[in-house]
Amino acid sequence: MDLTPTGDEPAARRPAGKTPTGHRAGPLWAGEELPALEIPVTRTLIVAGAVASRDYQDVHHDAEAAREKGSPDIFMNILTTNGLVGRYITDYLGPAAVLRRVAIRLGVPSYPGDTLVLTGRVTSVEAASGPASDGYRDGPADGAPSPKGAAPPAPTAGGSAGGSAGGPPGGVTGGVTAQVRVTGANSLGSHVTGIVTVFLPGVLVDPGDPGDPGATRAASGDAS
Repeated sequence: MDLTPTGDEPAARRPAGKTPTGHRAGPLWAGEELPALEIPVTRTLIVAGAVASRDYQDVHHDAEAAREKGSPDIFMNILTTNGLVGRYITDYLGPAAVLRRVAIRLGVPSYPGDTLVLTGRVTSVEAASGPASDGYRDGPADGAPSPKGAAPPAPTAGGSAGGSAGGPPGGVTGGVTAQVRVTGANSLGSHVTGIVTVFLPGVLVDPGDPGDPGATRAASGDAS
């Protein structure tokens, strides 16, 4: 099924297409709902996440110690939850997406044997600029020099990475900054809520359907 927008649908109803790698492609607009992601909460995930984030509190890996402190079992730490929220966004938007800020608040614990269901909604999309290739997701502020060893800036739709006429300054590419409200729930209730700010390079602001002034959209430079 071809999900490429034809231009005939109302802006707020145009479906997102898919890239060959399975990530979304095409218009992005405020109000877009992300598909839910179900994550089995295993004992291995909880322990591995705690160790990977260097959180050695015993309540995240020692069930007996956790019970002695009043918990029925070990439970996921906030850094693992934070990582899963970030992964949810980048899995959907693709590897070019740069996480600028992940601000979350925890609710009920997440214990082994449960399922964490993440859902999201794009709340805003606006024009922005940022590093063309900063070598990591939480990179420097927009326009800051890339770290040593990073790949050279990639060409942009408006010109070369070196700042040719019509293009942005060297190392900076046009794009959009979007905010996504994320919630995560398990069998006990709300586990996490938060806002993720993400930069999408090489994406141009599209004013949307003139007949629908409330629609705020963005479209990739090569979208048909």
